[in-house]
Amino acid sequence: MLSPNLLLFYVKDPIKSAEFYEKIFQIKPVAAFSTYVAFSFPNGLTFSLWSTTAKDFVSSGSGHRSELAFMVSEEDEVRRLRAAWGRLEINIEQDLFEAVFGLNFVALDPDGHRIRVCIPDRN
Repeated sequence: MLSPNLLLFYVKDPIKSAEFYEKIFQIKPVAAFSTYVAFSFPNGLTFSLWSTTAKDFVSSGSGHRSELAFMVSEEDEVRRLRAAWGRLEINIEQDLFEAVFGLNFVALDPDGHRIRVCIPDRN
């Protein structure tokens, strides 16, 4: 079985975006260049930021049609993170609300990528 281990967001300024993600991940990047930044996690996932102005960048797509999501175990943790991110002045697109799967909220990074904090499906 092939397991995904890299998630990459296209951004205008990887260094600026890395400052944002350092706040929510609470870790430093493992690689940081003007056109590419990478964060590595113990579960094997690498989250990277790639500049849309990089010399070799090619993409015909546009827009933000995906989300980075954090599933936490309890509603209290969703509320705690919402309050913490508010203190960090992170832009909140959708404040705390009940969806079919439970309590969640959605924040935006500097490039408008959606970041959801939620609990696992109740079903």
